[in-house]
Amino acid sequence: MALIVPSVIFPCTLTYSEIKPQFRVRVHRVGGSDSLLSSNSVSVDEGASFNGQKEKNEILIGEDTAEKEENKGSISGGNGRLKSRTEKNWVKDAVSKDLELFWDDGYGTKTVKNYLEEAREIIEPDGGPPRWFCPVECGKPLKNSPLLLYLPGLDGVGLGLTLHHKALGKVFAVRCLHIPVYDRTPLEGLVNFIEETVRHEHASSPKKPIYLVGDSLGGCLALAVAARNPKIDLVLILSNPATFFSRSPLQPLIPVLEALPEGLCNAVPYLLSCIMGNPVEMAMANIEFRLPPRLQIEQLSANLIGFLPHLSALADIFPKETLVWKLKLLNSAAAYANSHLHAVKAEVLVLASRKDNMVPSKDEAEYLQSSLQYCTIRFFKDNGHALLMEGRYSLLSIIKGAGKYRRSNKQDILSDFVPPSMSEFKYCFDEILGLLRLAGSYAAFSTLDDGKIVRGLAGVPDEGPVLLVGNHMLMGLETAAIVEAFLREKNLLIHGVAHPMLFNGRLGPLNITTQVDWLQLMGAVPVTGSNFFKLFSSKSHVLLYPGGGREALHYKGEQYKIIWPEEPEFVRMAARFGATIVPFASVGEDDLSHMALDYHDLLKIPMVNDFIRDFLSKAVRVRGEGKREVSDGELFFPALIPKIPTGRIYSLFGKPIKTKGKEELLQQKGEANEIYMQVKSQVRRNMDYLLKKRKNDPYRGILDRTLYRALYSPLSDIPSFDP
Repeated sequence: MALIVPSVIFPCTLTYSEIKPQFRVRVHRVGGSDSLLSSNSVSVDEGASFNGQKEKNEILIGEDTAEKEENKGSISGGNGRLKSRTEKNWVKDAVSKDLELFWDDGYGTKTVKNYLEEAREIIEPDGGPPRWFCPVECGKPLKNSPLLLYLPGLDGVGLGLTLHHKALGKVFAVRCLHIPVYDRTPLEGLVNFIEETVRHEHASSPKKPIYLVGDSLGGCLALAVAARNPKIDLVLILSNPATFFSRSPLQPLIPVLEALPEGLCNAVPYLLSCIMGNPVEMAMANIEFRLPPRLQIEQLSANLIGFLPHLSALADIFPKETLVWKLKLLNSAAAYANSHLHAVKAEVLVLASRKDNMVPSKDEAEYLQSSLQYCTIRFFKDNGHALLMEGRYSLLSIIKGAGKYRRSNKQDILSDFVPPSMSEFKYCFDEILGLLRLAGSYAAFSTLDDGKIVRGLAGVPDEGPVLLVGNHMLMGLETAAIVEAFLREKNLLIHGVAHPMLFNGRLGPLNITTQVDWLQLMGAVPVTGSNFFKLFSSKSHVLLYPGGGREALHYKGEQYKIIWPEEPEFVRMAARFGATIVPFASVGEDDLSHMALDYHDLLKIPMVNDFIRDFLSKAVRVRGEGKREVSDGELFFPALIPKIPTGRIYSLFGKPIKTKGKEELLQQKGEANEIYMQVKSQVRRNMDYLLKKRKNDPYRGILDRTLYRALYSPLSDIPSFDP
């Protein structure tokens, strides 16, 4: 719900330059012709504006006719997402073919101030019924992008995605619902209008999902539409959906507001906004988190003060009659949604703020998860009710991290993968993994074709397919460092294959700030044969740990022990596609943490024993119980005690082993096993080499690294030993 006001103001030492608002949208009216709803200026890339320029109207509900003809067909089996699809074009139509690594998603360029400016403009021509519009800044989406319909909160303006327009517009055809301030369309009318659009789009493109992003009141509307259309492939993204409005502190205010005189009612929107949003989080939207704390505070103060001249727009959005009407509408929508939850068959992702003062969103999210068939939760501990207007998290990043982005009936890990943007890369490795990066201070080495070992990744082939095969350190601490190194140095995305348990929600409701979502956002996929096939077919770089979870969650005394299965399956798979195998080893876990309790120690604690047994009984297994050395039937997270980092993480990538031209030979078990043993012995030799050479690293200690970093270079450029 986009209703905001800063309730805390910091001293301001920076000046805030005022920029004339420039906002334009294209609109589709319900039951009528298209029109423009805008000011007479439109923003362009170079920052100039053209006053009085007119734009040709287009029908926004629908897509290119030729594209629709390609997608026509019927869907059976209930909700469309459950049906399998033909995958002959999945490589050709991959998003990553059109969207490069580190693309500009525009996140951090807009703030709540922009929302208030644009809201004042869009509510001026207020005649007419509810309508759809597409912000011009969303741009033209990539081919075959699914439709995203944004359903606003109490404000009804439809600009609640202001911070996210540019990013979403790359991979979605975005349409936003605008409910005019003085419109009094009842609940049934709004649901019918949205439903009509959904059915029209589904009939035109039946093989595509339709995304409904519902914010507060919009979340209730999205659930209502989904309940009435269980056979249409819908994906609901619900931001604090207010289905628990009956427990809201606003509930008793409805009769009080009706009795208030007009003069006092003008102040009500300001008061309500204090409990609906976290002003500090809103002001953080465009602040660079890598700035020194002093500059962050100065910019935060400037942003908060910058809101003030625009707060009067709240009174225009919420006159007395409108506010009372919207609260009653929300009350009815929440009751309708709750009574029809049993009929919702769509995929649902609930975004719940733990500091929501308007509704108990945490309890609401847990209730929805227990009531809906396909529901996932993401919690946000520092955010208020107006989550989508608050900084730190891009909505597209949340959708991608939760594994909810797809362009057809069934998600494809490769063709639907959206490469990380520059803002995601910075936030993931500087903010989320910042402490680990500082503690580990990763140093990578590689081996050239002539056997020479060099600092960096020059010895790893740039052209795929490439299979990187190595040992897991405790908890897989080296994985993120390896992915980052390839992104920074070679501009290559490494697809790590990981245990399916990380992707299926068995670890419980996860916050977007956890490493699991961000690893998926950076290309991690579940380890399956079909995923290997797709990745190698697209000539990708794949990161594989044959020891899997057993090696990553090893026991006491097993550090730097190679725990691999006996079968050389990855050699045969690599040879089938002529992939180059690069063995590598990583060391450094003993410098970062101490294992206090391993799996066997935890089983000796009575209550913990019961919890572990229950957890493992429901876990997804990649390997069976027969191969005891690598079985994942006895895996659990050990209890660790962090150390003051006396060392760092090192990896050495060995001499590449080419399989191209040996495809038929390596399909034979004996030849494949010979290559397998060669890879395993290289990993062992590389590990011994690193354990010996790291003693000569003058910057192995964190104090030495910190001093060097302060004087000379960034963290990624700190020297190491001479190979």
